Amino acid sequence: MSLGYLTLGQPSPTLSGGEAQRIKLVTALSKVRDDVAHGPRPKPKHTLYVLDEPTVGLHMADVEKLIHVLHRLVAAGNTAVVVEHNLDVMAEADWILDLGPEAGDGGGRIVAQGAPAQIARRKKQSHTGRVLEEFLRQRTRPAAPGR
Repeated sequence: MSLGYLTLGQPSPTLSGGEAQRIKLVTALSKVRDDVAHGPRPKPKHTLYVLDEPTVGLHMADVEKLIHVLHRLVAAGNTAVVVEHNLDVMAEADWILDLGPEAGDGGGRIVAQGAPAQIARRKKQSHTGRVLEEFLRQRTRPAAPGR
């Protein structure tokens, strides 16, 4: 999640919503420490992180970094609730609540819930399940020779 183009001391109102969100994530991650590297410490305060479409505008390499950050936050005992349409993020989720069956007035009900593989098996009830099933299948398919 690169922010190298920002200047030190840049006023926060000049940041986009995505930039501000990434700075908040970096700040939170800086508080997450590895017990092995730093030894025993007092029980940390756990935090609930709610992110709304954090991958919007991110390069795929930055999406991978974001997924790694989310895994670290959860591994440290925190909870991350992520509203997201990115299949890479969905595939890495512990649990998905799929709302629908359509958008807007046609939605708002839980049509499927469970681990990503469980959602993929509900492809008849869930638009998300249909696209996630294909995504997971392609992700586990071995690469063609010479690639």
